[in-house]
Parts: sequence; C-alpha cells; structure tokens
Amino acid sequence: MYKGSCLCGAVRIAVEADLPRPSACHCTACRKHTGHYEASVDIPRTALQIEGEDAIRWYRSSEKVRRGFCGTCGSTLFWDPIHRDWTAVAMGAFDGPTNTSLSMHIFVSEKGDYYEIGDGLPQNIR
Repeated sequence: MYKGSCLCGAVRIAVEADLPRPSACHCTACRKHTGHYEASVDIPRTALQIEGEDAIRWYRSSEKVRRGFCGTCGSTLFWDPIHRDWTAVAMGAFDGPTNTSLSMHIFVSEKGDYYEIGDGLPQNIR
C-alpha cells in the first residue's frame, strides 16, 4: 500500500495497488496548476482511498476534466477525467518510496522555455 497526503495533512490518500509508471505533463494548464509541470500516476478509482474529502476543492478545467487540490494548503492532488474509471494522483503527494519512475513526457510542445528535458525518456508533443 502506498500512502500520501497534501502539505498540511487535511487530505490523505492510500493506494492499494502497484503504482504504474507515471508521466510528466508539460501542458500549459498543468504548468499553471502546479507551478511547473505535473508528474502523476493513473490509479483505478477502486484502488484509491481518500480521507478528508471535505477539504478537497475541485476546479473544472474543461468539460471532461476536473482538478483537485487541498482547500487549506493548496497542494495539487488530482487530475480527474470525469467519465473515466481512474484518477491521476500527483506523484508529489506520496510519502516515502513509490517504487516507480517516469515513463514519458507529454505535451512537450507546450513546455516552459526555462528548462530542458534531458532524461532520455520519450517526449510526445501531445
């Protein structure tokens, strides 16, 4: 089991499954939401436990997606495609080792001009 929380601890998560390899999204919306780029992992909703749901604030960033963050400390936590059976959890929310590593970078055509990606992973423009 993997556990995590927001910065202040008002929202706590537990994942009862192995974590798949996360991706790093460099799209403009993810950069604005996180302050850099977002590294997240897709978790089946049935494997994700959330405590402190009343502290989560949701922002509907498109017709198909909402983004969840802690209303107390502002920590980015979730990217939630409304009509899917999974939720992306921000890698920074996990405590301790995750036993996984990035698989790829996505939306690199929108990445900030202040950094380079040099880790050798696949870079998809979308």
